[in-house]
Amino acid sequence: MNHAEGMLVKDALKNKTILVTGGGTGLGKSMAACFLSLGANVVISSRKLSVLEATAEELRKSSGRSILPLACDIRDYGQVKGMFDAATSHFGQVHAVVNNAAANFISPTERLSANAFHTILDIVLKGTANVTLVAGKRWIDEKTGGNFLSVVTTYAFTGSGYVVPSAAAKAGVLAMTRSLAVEWAPYQIRSNAIAPGPFPTEGALERLLPGELADKFDPAKRVPLGRVGKHHELANLAAYLLSDFSAFINGEVITIDGGEWLLGAGEFNDLRALEKTWWDRMEAARKNK
Repeated sequence: MNHAEGMLVKDALKNKTILVTGGGTGLGKSMAACFLSLGANVVISSRKLSVLEATAEELRKSSGRSILPLACDIRDYGQVKGMFDAATSHFGQVHAVVNNAAANFISPTERLSANAFHTILDIVLKGTANVTLVAGKRWIDEKTGGNFLSVVTTYAFTGSGYVVPSAAAKAGVLAMTRSLAVEWAPYQIRSNAIAPGPFPTEGALERLLPGELADKFDPAKRVPLGRVGKHHELANLAAYLLSDFSAFINGEVITIDGGEWLLGAGEFNDLRALEKTWWDRMEAARKNK
């Protein structure tokens, strides 16, 4: 057994339909593939139907499972409602929602226009709220229960410069997750979140940090384990949180970052760069005193 393998039993998600926003690419696509492999039906959504259809065809061939691509701008509540209606009509019921759709800029905040700032807030916070309201109200009205899993970030609880709109929006999603975990639990609706560290997706770093900056910026150097995350590691965690095996987990945010945020939080953690000879000199000086 190793971390590259699936950790759940066969058909752990059988008879479940899972909606993944931002499901056409990146981590959303990886999670969708994992859910399908565990017996789930999957709905993937984003704004670009052509991307969704290509992903759906690829995953349908590899899994033999049913996957439904639905274009939707989650900033528009009406579109979200239409998407959820279509998914319900196709599969009969949606049992779980993964709030994964996001957008980001890396920039000094003073360089961002109001429109750029609001675009991130609208997609990440307003969009997640729209999907959560549509699904939650449906589950409450129909007394079916449900399961929310939101993908946030570690800087949702630490904050971070140069990604202020994203940090503010993700913090809002995390607060909503924890709040609804209490308020909607009586309806048998669970709400949890995952806070990933660096899980590179193809071309993502180059888009955020163009040119030579992407070559100089090595996320693995900020991780105590010395590597970035593998998509299947996050997908395994997501599948567990959406399965019945996690039925008593509610209102939690689980960090999966190899210790990255703790490295930055510890005041003396940078001393790990010292060579053994420096520690020898410090020890000798201490003993001489």
